[in-house]
Order: sequence, then structure tokens, then C-alpha cells
Amino acid sequence: MYSKLYKSCSKIYYYKFEEEQMFRKTHLSAYQDVRDMAVKNRPVISGAGNVSRISFVVSWSGIFLLLIVTMGVLVLPATAYQTEDSLTAAGKIYVSKITYDPAVFFTDDVGTVTLEVTNGNFTGTDQGVMVNHATFSDTNIRLTSGSYDSSSNIGPGKARTYTFSVVADAGEGTYYPTFSLSFRDADSLFYRDMVQVDNTPLVVTVLNKPDAFTQGRKKTITLQVANPRKNDVKNVILEVSGAGFDVTPSDTFIGSLASGAKTTADIAVTPYQPTTLGLTVNYDNGDNPHKVTMELPLAFGEDKKQAEPIMSNIQVKSTDGIYHITGDVTNAGLENANSVVVTSLLPAVPEDPYKSYVVGVLKPDDFGSFEVTFSADTGATIPIQMSYKDADGNVITSRQDVAITVADPAQKQDQSIILPAIVIVLVLALAGGYFYLKKRKNQ
Repeated sequence: MYSKLYKSCSKIYYYKFEEEQMFRKTHLSAYQDVRDMAVKNRPVISGAGNVSRISFVVSWSGIFLLLIVTMGVLVLPATAYQTEDSLTAAGKIYVSKITYDPAVFFTDDVGTVTLEVTNGNFTGTDQGVMVNHATFSDTNIRLTSGSYDSSSNIGPGKARTYTFSVVADAGEGTYYPTFSLSFRDADSLFYRDMVQVDNTPLVVTVLNKPDAFTQGRKKTITLQVANPRKNDVKNVILEVSGAGFDVTPSDTFIGSLASGAKTTADIAVTPYQPTTLGLTVNYDNGDNPHKVTMELPLAFGEDKKQAEPIMSNIQVKSTDGIYHITGDVTNAGLENANSVVVTSLLPAVPEDPYKSYVVGVLKPDDFGSFEVTFSADTGATIPIQMSYKDADGNVITSRQDVAITVADPAQKQDQSIILPAIVIVLVLALAGGYFYLKKRKNQ
């Protein structure tokens, strides 16, 4: 095409040159003897306008030729090498890999798209393909970085990577942005790929918690964090906030959570008043921070499953001024009562051999016996304390008052012996008196 343009330009210049030569031969042949061609001696041929016309024709023809040559010089390097071989070589260039980070966007997320362009000529016989412009465009996935405008060569079997910064301005949906790559010696390459915008957050679920909380008692809550999104998220952290309680741990680092995956986390809470537990899950989608929150009320009440030790069959006896209280402890709850201990409180003074009595572990519906010894004033009311530990190590105490109304057993034994003897003596005395009076009356 450009050779034809060059030939056309040459013909135009040749025709103009022939026209000027013919004009000179026709109009100036009569004046060949004139030697002094100064302005004052120069003859006028049909008026001065003819001389001016000669200069005008030469000037415009030169300018026209100069413009044509200049355009050819400017355009020629860009496409002068477009041949059948260059078109074939460019046809082997393809997008071998595309990566979005994040893989699925939230609305207004920023991220990157990385494309790997490969020269599919793996024989190594070609010189490579020159590319000089690459860009990424879409009305919904907006390009925030510049395009690639410098020329480069992709050699046989080689690849080049292009990375663009983008922002997802669109709502939820599926979009197909376009990547374009210009060749120096061929037409451009256009490549479209799918990208999704999904605003589905992570999900926090309470798997297990007590029916009710008790002031000062530590209870364990089991939480689940799940990822229903179509892409992985990273830097997942569970945070607990609020007032009126102690919690361990306050922050739990979960890390990366794959698409469709879930994980559990246990937190131990000791409330001191009815309050609300604030749960926050922070995570990153690509480099974009997101979070999901949840509130969990902590209401006080009776725990229906807790252990419930009950003292029964209490008996009191005294030996040499030392009181002995014996009885049974039965677990009427649904959980184990660990480390059950029974002891006496003031005004009692614990004495050997059983200042405190360790019953041990009582399973539901299980029972054990105990005995405590102490000294106290007769007739006093003695509080008997029973304590145990739950599964979390919390110590739970209860007390039962016992009145000391039983005298010394030795004294009771003496009284039980003396009283029948007195009765017998009285009976014998009455019988003897009866027979004595009867005998005197007969006399």
C-alpha cells in the first residue's frame, strides 16, 4: 500500500516538473540573450502576474510533496513490518492466566487484576512479538491505575505479566471487563473474563451456651464462624466486647477461612451482672477490611443442668463434749459435683478427727456419707457448709443449719438405766406394802 502511495507521489512531482519546463521553453525562449536579469532590466512577459504564477506553482508543488513524504515517514514505521509472518506470530499470543485479588469483590472493594500473556510459539524459531499498548476497561470494574504504553518484546515460549488496580463500583452481579493488547505489526488482542461482586458476609452462630447464667460463675460458650462466600477470606479475628463480665480469651485469631469452611471457638464468661455480650468478627477480603457483629444477652437464672448436692439423714451425737454430725449427700442435678467437701462454721469450732470431710465426686443420682466433728455450746444452731466444683472449676457453696438438741449419749444411757430401776423399786415397794398391810389385817 505504501509503495503505491510513494509511486503516486513521484508521478505528481514528475508532472509538475514537466509543466514548469514546458512553460519555460514556451515563454522564455525569446529572451535567452538578456544577460542582466535585475529587476529594472528584467523584461515583462504578459505582465508581472505571469512571473508570480511561476513562483506560486513551484512553491505549492514542493509543499504538497513534502507533506506526502512526511506522512509516509510517520506512518511507515508503525506498520511497515506487517506481513503474513508477523500476523501469524501475533496470532500465537494469548492470555494464559488471569487472577483477581480478591477473587470475588464486595461493592466498593479495591483490588488488582493480573494477566499473564504468553507467546505460544514454543519452537523458538521466531524473533518474538512486539507489543506497545495494554489496558483494562469496564464500566463497572473501574480501572484506577494507568495503562502500559511502552513497547516490549515477548519472545518465543515466554510470558509477560500485566497488573492493573481496579475498584468494584457495581452492585452484586457478574461482569465481563475487557483486556486489550496492541501489536506493532498486527491487529490488537481483546480478552474478556468473568468477575463477580457478592456482598455476602461471614456468619456467626452460637452452638452451645448455658440456659442461664449465675453471678460470679464461669460458663463456656461455643461459637461457630462460617464462610458462605465463593472466595477465601483472611485475617479472621473474633473479638468480645462489653462490660460487667470477665471473658477468656477476649480476642481469638482464626486466620484464613476457605470458601464454605467453618470453625469453632470457645470463650469462658464470668458475669457479675445481667449484661450483653458483643461479638465482632473482623476479616479481610483481599486488602479490604470487613466485619460482622452479633449481640448475645447474658441473663441470670437457674441453671437446669447444674449439679445439685443435697444433705439428708442428719444425726447429732456428743461424746466427751465433742459433737458429731453425720449424714448423706445426694446429687440431684444433671451434672457432676466435683470435690464435694462438708465442714462446720461458727459458732462451731472444728475439732479432730473430722474438721472437714471430703466426699469426693458425686455423679448425677449418686450419694455419699459424711461426718464432721466440732465443739460448741449446747443448744446452739450450727451452720453446716457444703461446697463443690463444677466442670469449669467454679466453687459453689450451700449451707444448712443444724440445732444441737441431743444431750450426751452417756448421760442418756445412765438415765435409761436409772429410770427402770426406780420404777422397779417403786413397784417392789408398793407390792411389799400391799402384802404387809394385808397380813396385818388378817391378824
